[in-house]
Amino acid sequence: MNAFRQLLQAAGQHTPIGTWIMSASPIVAEAVGHAGFDWGVIDMEHSPLDVMQVAQMLQALSATTLVPVVRVPWNDPVMVKRVLDAGATTVLFPFVQTPEEARRAVASTRYPPEGNRGLAGMSRATKFGTTANYARTANDAMGVIVQLETPEAVRSLESIAAVPGVDAIFLGPGDLSAAMGHVGQSTHPDVMELMGRAAQRGRAIGKPVGTVGGTPEVVAQYRAAGFDYVAIASDLGLLMRSAQAAIGALRAQNAGAVAQSTAAGTRTNESGY
Repeated sequence: MNAFRQLLQAAGQHTPIGTWIMSASPIVAEAVGHAGFDWGVIDMEHSPLDVMQVAQMLQALSATTLVPVVRVPWNDPVMVKRVLDAGATTVLFPFVQTPEEARRAVASTRYPPEGNRGLAGMSRATKFGTTANYARTANDAMGVIVQLETPEAVRSLESIAAVPGVDAIFLGPGDLSAAMGHVGQSTHPDVMELMGRAAQRGRAIGKPVGTVGGTPEVVAQYRAAGFDYVAIASDLGLLMRSAQAAIGALRAQNAGAVAQSTAAGTRTNESGY
């Protein structure tokens, strides 16, 4: 059974919360895995990760309870083959526009006759040849999430979601907002309205729909809109936000101390000392 599908099936109790892992660091990935997130995306699309590093990230996360999802840089069966051999079991495909593209994504995660994944007996996925009947059972263990990033793709949500093997839909608010003419405004009212309607459409057909927000407040809006699984920011985003908040607090304290010292000096001078 696919671990991400299991997470979604148990989502009636709580909305699975994840994050993006963009640091390309196994140590950071392992730390994030211990932080308490339900799932996380190892992102190859917008980070410098190569396949060897993905394998190392998966190794690091295997010591945690976080369910890993690997976002490949494109809907490319060669890349998908290598990522699956490295041990990925759930793949997020960016910029899926049509049912045909969704079918191509699913096919790249399945061995024949259901798909076109290349067969290799000696891989990390097979525990280096020690997993009995891996090739005959692997198809059922694969998870596929397709990412819709334009209004045109969102309009085709039902037909894309109906493709056999598509386990979940993901809406990318950054690219979606740009495609709608609101670059850098992922929480623009028009974008939020479109995403909220998409989440409800997914719920009506029984297909989980997820997304990512930059802050707890934005993620709370997504949950209220009916999204089935959500992510907050990224490891680097959370690190930078915390670092900038700490620096800002210390500089504010320093400015306050200087002001107090200046005021004290003024009073001293007024007293004639």
